[in-house]
Amino acid sequence: MLVYSMGVSVDGFITDRRGEFAWTAPTEELFRFHLARTRELGGFLCGRKLYETMLVWETDPSLRSDELGAAFADVWSTLPKVVFSRTLNSVDGSARLAGGLLREEARAIADSTDQDVGVGGATLAAEAIELGLVDDLRLFRHPIIVGGGTPYLPPVAESTRLNLVETRTFNEAVVYERYVRDTA
Repeated sequence: MLVYSMGVSVDGFITDRRGEFAWTAPTEELFRFHLARTRELGGFLCGRKLYETMLVWETDPSLRSDELGAAFADVWSTLPKVVFSRTLNSVDGSARLAGGLLREEARAIADSTDQDVGVGGATLAAEAIELGLVDDLRLFRHPIIVGGGTPYLPPVAESTRLNLVETRTFNEAVVYERYVRDTA
C-alpha cells in the first residue's frame, strides 16, 4: 500500500505562503507515533526537497542526543529510499536516485517489501495521487489556519471515495485522520 502522510493546517496546507512548516513540530507523544508509523514502512519515495530536509537524520549526530531522536535516526537511516530529482546527480545513505517513472519505481519498491511504502514531497505525492497510486492518506491536522501555501492534496480530475479508518487526538491539539481508498 502506498501511504501519503503529512502535517497539515486546518485549511489544508503543508507549508504556509513562505514555505514554512515549523508549526508542524511534533510533541513527544506525536513524535513517538511518527516513529512507530515509520517503523512499519518497507521503503519511501521522496521528492528532492523532502529528501534534503530529512537527510539530517542520517548526517547530523546532534539529532541522536536523546532516545527518541536516536531511534528515529536509526529507522530513517536504514529505510530504503528512492529520490526523484531533476537536479541531483547523487544521493547519500540508504537512498538511490530514481531511474524510472514514478509508476515503475513505486511498483519496484512495493515488490521488494511486504510492508507499506511511504511517499512524500508535495509535488511527488501529488503526481502519485493523480496516477491513482496512493491508497492510504494520513493527515496530522494542526490547529492553525495559514491562508495559503503548498496544499496537501492536488486538484484531481475525478472524485476518489475514501473510508475513514482511524482518528486520534494528540495532546488535545493535533488530530490524526487516516483514510484508505474505497475499493467497493
